[in-house]
Amino acid sequence: MSEENLPQPVDTPPGPSVPEPSGVDLARVALRAAKEQAKAKGAAAQQKKQARRGGGLRSGARADGRDPMALGAAINRLITERGWETPAAVGGVMGRWPQIVGEDLAKHCVPVKFDDEPDARVLTVQCDSTAWATQLRLLAPTLVARLNEDLGHGTVRMIKVLGPGGPRRGYGPLRAPGSVGPGDTYG
Repeated sequence: MSEENLPQPVDTPPGPSVPEPSGVDLARVALRAAKEQAKAKGAAAQQKKQARRGGGLRSGARADGRDPMALGAAINRLITERGWETPAAVGGVMGRWPQIVGEDLAKHCVPVKFDDEPDARVLTVQCDSTAWATQLRLLAPTLVARLNEDLGHGTVRMIKVLGPGGPRRGYGPLRAPGSVGPGDTYG
């Protein structure tokens, strides 16, 4: 390239220039820098002090979520946070079964499980005789109404009544291998 094609330096005309900071401005800048430096140093000292004491935030004079609470309140808070209100209420019903259904019925019929799926909501009850199972089947609508009154509308939709279960068949010395049921003992 020739010298003619090279860019030539351009002279800038004198115009308004940025004034140099004066003594007052320099003092303000220095004061701001010193404040920021002291703040950072204080925060570092505070963190070091908390680390020596065991770290973490400490509870102050006002109530907050870190304060100790009674066991019952803590359990209620846990139940609410996890959405266990319905299973906990049904568990309470199973514990108060004799007061809900009466002493006579509670001696012969025991709640076994509760299916809390939104479309099912079935309480399964095991009875010790077929007569009590029949009696409970007749009382089921009244019992469902009483349970829903205690637990909230729609908590229990149906009661499934199980009769007495037969004794468990064990494998004896005369049992045929591969047999299926209690009547199938000879293959």
